[in-house]
Parts: sequence; structure tokens; C-alpha cells
Amino acid sequence: MPSITTTDGIEIFYKDWGPKDATPVVFHHGWPLSSDDWDAQMLFFLAKGYRVVAHDRRGHGRSTQVWDGHDMDHYAADVAAVVEHLDLKGTINIGHSTGGGEALHYAVSHGKGRVAKLVLIGAVPPLMLKTEANPGGLPIEVFDGFRAALAANRAQFFIDVPAGPFYGFNRPRATLSQGIIDNWWRQGMMGGAKAHYDGIKAFSETDFTEDLKAVDVPTLIMHGDDDQIVPFADSAPLSAKLVKGSVLKVYNGFPHGMCTTHADVINADLLDFIEG
Repeated sequence: MPSITTTDGIEIFYKDWGPKDATPVVFHHGWPLSSDDWDAQMLFFLAKGYRVVAHDRRGHGRSTQVWDGHDMDHYAADVAAVVEHLDLKGTINIGHSTGGGEALHYAVSHGKGRVAKLVLIGAVPPLMLKTEANPGGLPIEVFDGFRAALAANRAQFFIDVPAGPFYGFNRPRATLSQGIIDNWWRQGMMGGAKAHYDGIKAFSETDFTEDLKAVDVPTLIMHGDDDQIVPFADSAPLSAKLVKGSVLKVYNGFPHGMCTTHADVINADLLDFIEG
């Protein structure tokens, strides 16, 4: 399997499909998934003539199940290692959920001169955790509950999340897809429990405010207003205010996992932004 080894000895699995001279679109997956979560987008952009690249975050998917380094600084550095190995330039970086935080942190800390455009989808910035400075955030008890459920029975937790709030399958008019639920479970269980446990802190307690202020490339922020994982009001609108010149697109009734449930709509809007 294609992989690179980071400076701290971690093997990061990646996919690199398409013409080497085409514009590279780099995808950053959400927690606790893998690069497989981008199937609908990677196939779409590959068919449009783009080069598509995605990796499995450390501890996730087919990358090394290391016990430490599960924080945004390491995540961003691992992306940089993949990008530098492939010598990608003029990249379009697209991140979903935790991957949105990763893509943002990478763009600001490592991507100068390489990143051309940035897309944050259902992304965790600016800060998910409720604090005095962020009163609209979620209380720490929510994330403690995630940790407790994961530690007690990760396999069941990884059924309950996609079967319920992640894709909005708990809504009255939702059309449940067992295949989507099973695929989420499959991706989650490929990764390591320690990486997933620590990743909860990484996505919930990292404050991306300064990163958002430092973005200097065209940025699209996409969010469903029925997102039950990363609530809309305390995420996308606040990020859009901090990223100079950014574009905010809000999707009525769309869930957190809208890249899968509404791939046709999301893919079309991504293409418009990339080619605009």
C-alpha cells in the first residue's frame, strides 16, 4: 500500500489517483473515519480530470495505530509529509468535520505556497467546547460522554453514531441506508481505539481562532443547518466572520454527513468553487 514514513516513524497511508500534471484536490477526513469516506468526491473529481489525494490520519484506517501524537499539530505535520513527498502544488484542500480543522491548521502552518484554495465542510472550527469565551459551545460533559461510550463499547458506539445523528437518520423523514451505516462502522473499526479516544479532545478542545484569522487563500465554508454533530450556530458563521473574504454556504436541513447523503449537491458546489 502506498505510504510515507513521518519523522517520528509513523506510516501514513495515502491514495493518489489521476494525472500527475492535473490540479490536485486534497481531502481530509472526519473522526473516526478514513480516506474511504471521500469515495463519492474522489471518483467525481477524478472523472472531471483532477488529481485526487487523500490519506488516513495517524491511528486511523490503514495508517500506524500509534498511541500518541493525536493532536492538530501532528495531524497537520503528517499532511505536510504526504504533500511534500508527492510534491503537490496549487492544491485545493477540502476538510470535513475534524478534517476541516486539520486542513485549516495545515494550510496556515505548512501550506504557504502550496495551498491555492480551502474548503471547510461541517468543520469543527472555531472551537466546539463551551468556555467563558465561547458560551455557545458544547459542554465538556458531551465529549466526556463520547469518551465513556467509546471506552465501554466502541463497536456499538460506532453503530449508534451513524445510525442516528451523523447522517440525520434519526429524523422522522429520513431514509435510512444500512450500507452507509455499515461503511461508517467499517472505517471506524479499522482504526485504533487510542487514536479515536484522544481525537475527541483534538477536535473538541482545539481553538482555531488564530488559524482562521491567518488564512490568506480563497475559502468556502459549507455547513448543514441540521448538523447534529457540529452545531451550525457556533461553527460555520463564526468561522466565516474570521476568514477574510470567505464564502459561507448553508444547506437547509442537511446533516453532518452531507458529503455522503447529498453528494450530488455538495460535489456540484465544490466544482463551482474550484473552477470559479
